[in-house]
Amino acid sequence: MRRGDRTVLVCDCGGTMDIDGRKLAKACGGDGEQVFTALCRREIDRFVGALAGDGPVDVACIQEAPVFSEVAEDHGAGDRLSFFNIREAAGWSDEGAAALPKMAALIAAAGLTTPASRSLTLTSEGTCLVYGRGQAALDAARRLSESLSVTCMLTDSDDALPPASADFPIVTGQIRQATGRFGAFEVTIDRFAERTPFVRAGLGFDRPVDGAHSDCDLIVDLSGEPPLFPAPEKRDGYLRADPRDPAAVMTALFEASGMVGEFEKPIYVAVDNGLCAHSRNRKTGCTRCLDLCPAGAIAPAGDVVSVDPALCGGCGLCAGACPTSAITYAYPDVHTVHERIMTLATAFRTAGGTAPRLLIHDDKAGAQVIDAAARFGRGLPADTIPLAVNEVGQVGHDILLGALAQGFQEVVLLTDPRRPDDYAGLDAQAAIVEALLAGLGDGGGRVRVLDTPDPDVLCEALYGHRPASALPAATFVPLGRKKAITRLAVRGLAAALGAKVDAIALPDGAPYGRVDVDTAGCTLCLACVSACPAGALQDNPDRPQLLFQEDACVQCGLCAVTCPEKVITLEPRYALADSALSAQLVFEDEPYACISCGKEFGTKRSIEAIVGRLSGKHWMFASDDRTKLIRMCEDCRVEAQFKATDNPFAGPPRRAPRTTADYEKAREEGREIDDE
Repeated sequence: MRRGDRTVLVCDCGGTMDIDGRKLAKACGGDGEQVFTALCRREIDRFVGALAGDGPVDVACIQEAPVFSEVAEDHGAGDRLSFFNIREAAGWSDEGAAALPKMAALIAAAGLTTPASRSLTLTSEGTCLVYGRGQAALDAARRLSESLSVTCMLTDSDDALPPASADFPIVTGQIRQATGRFGAFEVTIDRFAERTPFVRAGLGFDRPVDGAHSDCDLIVDLSGEPPLFPAPEKRDGYLRADPRDPAAVMTALFEASGMVGEFEKPIYVAVDNGLCAHSRNRKTGCTRCLDLCPAGAIAPAGDVVSVDPALCGGCGLCAGACPTSAITYAYPDVHTVHERIMTLATAFRTAGGTAPRLLIHDDKAGAQVIDAAARFGRGLPADTIPLAVNEVGQVGHDILLGALAQGFQEVVLLTDPRRPDDYAGLDAQAAIVEALLAGLGDGGGRVRVLDTPDPDVLCEALYGHRPASALPAATFVPLGRKKAITRLAVRGLAAALGAKVDAIALPDGAPYGRVDVDTAGCTLCLACVSACPAGALQDNPDRPQLLFQEDACVQCGLCAVTCPEKVITLEPRYALADSALSAQLVFEDEPYACISCGKEFGTKRSIEAIVGRLSGKHWMFASDDRTKLIRMCEDCRVEAQFKATDNPFAGPPRRAPRTTADYEKAREEGREIDDE
């Protein structure tokens, strides 16, 4: 069929799917009704014919993509080809006959363009450290020495046989610490010793030393000990295998043998330090990304955090949890995900579908579970639309709320139980959404996390549970950063549900809320204003006032830890009222006038608080005259200090200059003058 300038080729895969081409084209807003049966085989000429045009060609087949790509390259059209899946995602299902709206949604989403992501170039010269025990490590090093520059470090050499020829260095030692990344690893070694050839039986080594340092491009860890890095599977160039598992060892060696040259690594997140709320004035505020990063790729850098793209494994937890959008996911960017969700929901409804559900999964383990469910189980229900992302951990509450506001009745997050650290923040994001829905009067239970690799468990969870009530759609265009998208979604849902609430209580740690100021103890020093990284706390340059804009607050807590009076507490909640969008008066004090010139230079409470703390309690303000200095403006205070007889800055009186008359008088009186 034709959709705009795009050609869409649909195949029923040998008649294994029931697809009405005419209805599908109508549902997609396209022209044509042809549905192929063996496009990758006997009908390949029809595919070649579709390449004759100059527009993009979308093929509804993933399995035979290599075949189509090769043919397209031969005809100079490889750059116009894209693929999407309707077989495992829709057609191969117990409800495949009712999956036409889902197919239409998948076709519509296939026509979207994904912007290119940035990448980082990492270089490896093939310097490899094989780290392990005895003969197993020696054998691994010998295999790798043909393609890499290998050094074998043995933690135990009791069962190791000396090699007939020294093809690579053999040392012994215990790695105390390992740092760095692929192409630039650094290790600190205790009990390090080089091999000596002057030993008849077994391997001999020189006298060991502690604290030795070395570097390498990659590490093959066959020690069987705890990993050298957090989240080891995410550390490129660090290959770890159980030495008791020959298959795992061979897999690691095979992967390592090709790690020479230049490699492109995606830059998974984008960072805007101007929005970071980590720290101010050496006081720590938001640490959400630091607490969640399993790879140790995020570190404090003064008032902000820094993300090392060479260490980042792309789990996306930092982006999902960041309250200010200082860190956003970029593989692809979050707006692309929102656009796909909106397109899927709109196309599904346009094709006649009702009450869709969204299944978010990664394009690795999650895709395999869905594939197995389609081949050996019931397949996905007709109302469940899969959406592949790079990592499920990147999903924040803004994406979840956006999907529900677009008309999805439920969002199911399919995770991999082998990588629990990659999803540490999902429950908190789901809790925010459930609290908001409960506050709007919805029954909740619309966000589920399925942590399973079992296709039967997946099918049972999807077929056996659907939301009890309908959630009306509140379609909107997701524009702006996370906070703006969230507000659009929440207000849209509130209008659709008819909810009339001003504020909704949220769980502790939520990135929305207000600050409660005990105005009885506030001196209006405005330390909180200078510390607030989001501009939620503000002052009035013309009047002694403290203002607060709730929509801007990210609950980082910097105001509370900065406040010298300790009168600020945080209240997590979500304010829907329009007043949250503008600065509201929290506290106002009277201006304090200088007792000397009448100039207003402070607030009454702050000046009186300083007087109360220093008067009679500090040696410089022991008397009333000295205390009056606090009640003066800066100009009058300086003038009064220099006029005072007890000026603490005054020195001894200067000696009068000597004159000729002084010397003559001294001579007449018969005394000498000391010129010192």
